[in-house]
Amino acid sequence: MQHLFTSESVTEGHPDKIADQISDAILDAIITLDPQAKVACEVFTTTDYILIGGEVRTNVFVDYEQIARGVLKRIGYNNIDYGIDYQTCQVEVKIHEQSNEIFHGVEKSNGIIGAGDQGIMFGYATKEANNFMPYAIDYANKLAARLSKVRHDKIINYLRPDGKTQVTIEYNQSGSLKRIHTILISTQHDPNIDIQTIENDLKKNVIDQVIDPELIDEKTLIYINPSGSFIVGGPHGDAGLTGRKIIADTYGGSCAHGGGAFSGKDSTKVDRSAAYIARKIAKTIVCADLADKCQVQLAYAIGIDHPLSINIDTFKTNKIDEQLIINKINQNFDLTPSGIIKELDLQTPIFQKTTIYGHFGKGHLAWESLDKVNQFKI
Repeated sequence: MQHLFTSESVTEGHPDKIADQISDAILDAIITLDPQAKVACEVFTTTDYILIGGEVRTNVFVDYEQIARGVLKRIGYNNIDYGIDYQTCQVEVKIHEQSNEIFHGVEKSNGIIGAGDQGIMFGYATKEANNFMPYAIDYANKLAARLSKVRHDKIINYLRPDGKTQVTIEYNQSGSLKRIHTILISTQHDPNIDIQTIENDLKKNVIDQVIDPELIDEKTLIYINPSGSFIVGGPHGDAGLTGRKIIADTYGGSCAHGGGAFSGKDSTKVDRSAAYIARKIAKTIVCADLADKCQVQLAYAIGIDHPLSINIDTFKTNKIDEQLIINKINQNFDLTPSGIIKELDLQTPIFQKTTIYGHFGKGHLAWESLDKVNQFKI
């Protein structure tokens, strides 16, 4: 039986990612001035229009409109022909203060921080790629990042900001990587560029620069703009919304997902912070060689300062009993919101660094640290 698995990623110019980036740019701007601020900021975008909404509790001022325009400019939406122009688009702000009920549930009178929401969060790690990510999402993210780079660097001068990538991995019966079965890239472009030129340029400057040639054979399927031309894109081609790319943001569907999005949320929102610490736990377990892959689930209740449950699934690859692994988690990690914030330094403005090409597998982020591996080794 052929064992295939597929994951997708999107470029920074995808409409949902525009929304994510504006949300996190606003979050970073606020906590730069007020690390204790409570932020839940979401963005909607469509043709030449951005709506910023949500709940913020802070005494500092940031210019929401200029932040949004700055994100669009950095991405490259500087021409109305692209469907949105950072200089002329309409930006509407509908931010109000966080409710007192939520605030008092999070900020206890005794100084304890309660979880900012209820929910379940998952972390995952596997020995597949060098960064302990699944192959499919790792390659999809790298292709998307490369697609944006060749546009910014004018290596391919007719590309526009919107784009998607998708990679299908074929595994051996043992579960090891056999080959890349399919590569799909859809990229926005200027008019009057023929599909053969796009195919040749992307094969040479994107695929060949990212994918090990030994993983591609004569049977590998490569699709580039399979629907034909892709001129209308970005918010003009499809409305964008914060938090709609949660699978691309995480592990590409290789493990469970609790449903919570990340961008625009401060670190008291365990949707984000607990997912980050769960990744660190899972990666620590795998790097300590206690399992070849591991999924960690954490559950929280709003206002409660500790997880309601911890669950791990090593998919029968564990080297010791899973309960012993959970014991090590409890001994070495403080999973209260305060403990997570301290462990990962989450009251500093690092969130824009997370927003595109996945929140995991990037070595410079605190939840990718291996500083606790020795405590887990047997």
